[in-house]
Amino acid sequence: MSLILHGYWRSSAAYRVRLALNLKGLDYAQVTHDLRAGAQRAPAYVSIAPQGRVPALETDGSVLTQSLAIMEWLDEMYPLPPLLPADPTDRAVVRAMAQLVACDIHPLNNLPILQWLRTQLNVGEDAVSDWIAHWITQGFAALEVMICRHGGIFAFGDTPTLADCCLVPQLYSAQRYGVDLRDFPQIVAVGEACTALQPCLEAAPTAQPDADP
Repeated sequence: MSLILHGYWRSSAAYRVRLALNLKGLDYAQVTHDLRAGAQRAPAYVSIAPQGRVPALETDGSVLTQSLAIMEWLDEMYPLPPLLPADPTDRAVVRAMAQLVACDIHPLNNLPILQWLRTQLNVGEDAVSDWIAHWITQGFAALEVMICRHGGIFAFGDTPTLADCCLVPQLYSAQRYGVDLRDFPQIVAVGEACTALQPCLEAAPTAQPDADP
């Protein structure tokens, strides 16, 4: 089966899917859409991804959107190594960790929201930075507790899961925006364990062919 990932090097959601693909050792091609230039809204892309956002994953005859849905599909189609635990309760915990990032933290700091704050509400850059830090810090406070309860080397236990695929890009974003992470030692430690893995190194934004020089 051929896999084509539509993304952008600095997109957190596309980064999640790259991590999942790489952790599973899957081959895939990449098509980039520069979010800064609005390339994701081009008619040709919207025709396959109606929301006009990345990522989208083209498979044989199908186009999948939404990073969590894509990663769960990958886990069902390519079950080894698994990104979800075998136990139903454990799976629910991992999904909760992943959704905390993907559904609660990231959407409030996504590019369209930040652009709306700047252009429609005339919010200054200092206030935008405060907005970003507030929502990341609030979410990380809960995630830190969950990792303390359930984590090992990684966010849940000692093997990477969907939770790590979501945590690592959000941590990258937090560091990019200069968010104070001193209250989140478990999150930082998990991020370091993940990014030491070769599949994660190869998924990093700066390692992508469309990354800024």
